[in-house]
Amino acid sequence: MADTTDSVWSRSGGRGLKFEVLASQLRSRILSGIWDPGSKLPTENELIRETGLSLTTVRRAYEALVDEGLVTRRRGAGSFVNERRPDRETRQGRVGIVIPETALYYAKVLQGLESTLASRRVSLTLATSNYEVGREQEALQSMLADGVRGIIVTPTFRAGRGAENLRRVETLQQLSVPVVLLERSLPECGAADPSEHVVSDHAGGAFDAMQHLLGLGHERIGLVLRSSPHTAPGIRDGYRTACEIDGLAQIVIGDEMRAWTVDRARRALEELLEHGCTAALVFGDREATTLQAAAFRLGISIPEDFAVVSYDDELAEIAEVPLTAVSPAKYRLGAAAAEVMMLRIESGRSFPTMQRKLRPRLVVRDSCGAAALTTRQVSGAG
Repeated sequence: MADTTDSVWSRSGGRGLKFEVLASQLRSRILSGIWDPGSKLPTENELIRETGLSLTTVRRAYEALVDEGLVTRRRGAGSFVNERRPDRETRQGRVGIVIPETALYYAKVLQGLESTLASRRVSLTLATSNYEVGREQEALQSMLADGVRGIIVTPTFRAGRGAENLRRVETLQQLSVPVVLLERSLPECGAADPSEHVVSDHAGGAFDAMQHLLGLGHERIGLVLRSSPHTAPGIRDGYRTACEIDGLAQIVIGDEMRAWTVDRARRALEELLEHGCTAALVFGDREATTLQAAAFRLGISIPEDFAVVSYDDELAEIAEVPLTAVSPAKYRLGAAAAEVMMLRIESGRSFPTMQRKLRPRLVVRDSCGAAALTTRQVSGAG
């Protein structure tokens, strides 16, 4: 069993909110078999003592796992790992899964992977790379030694290093088992991309968000873009295409995620307003939420004075004004990767290379004004 999760609880080094990091650590231990189905998990007080986290943080972590169907909480008894299929039903081969982390985005992807493989009576060996090439390599070697039938991996590519990334793909293709890339491909290679992959169509998602805002009457729309080597280029392309088709000025504000502070959000909003923007597409949810808070402090109403569409849909629904969001098909992405892998295993190398792209959907909430507009139209129709 390959498991690259740290053996001790950690309050730092994780990506995301504290409860998300803790949920990720708990999830990894459950899925890697450290806790068997039916096992009682640490109590809230035990986790508080071991991690130094607050009761609220620990409770939210457990609630996230309950929502995913991994854990059941029994009043007066504690928290328990949910039962899964017995070994005799699932252990008809293994597929290795190497993903960067198991929080938020990849938690839902992992659900799709696990459910689809289980339906084919194939179990999985899970490892997380934490975006580190060394950990990824160790996990791959361990999985091969474990006798997996195939590997689904989100490789750690380097931004702006197309030739290096291509060599990485070629190395993966030389492994003794089939390899399917998950949320990674080589768009810079165009038709020369040799990888078998399943990815989100981020350009399509951004384009659809722009069309939605244009349909609401906005003619000056900004793009607030977190630097990301894998998602940001596609979002930028979709935004650019929409602007070029409709003859709009391109107003792009980009920055590193770690630089996105309350003050940075205020300055970004002021810059958008200086350019006459009445709406913005913002990647991702945390940046959009911070921008929303900056608007409130400046006396700007969302969505009456300024419309916001977020990209990711991980935390969009719990924003003060729930965010309309581009929502990649995370569960379906994992399911599709598992389907491609099983088809490859069953059909062999003679089957054509599969390269699938799933277009995100737009989830309309309050922050763009469309929901209120629809309500007014319905009321007026009466």
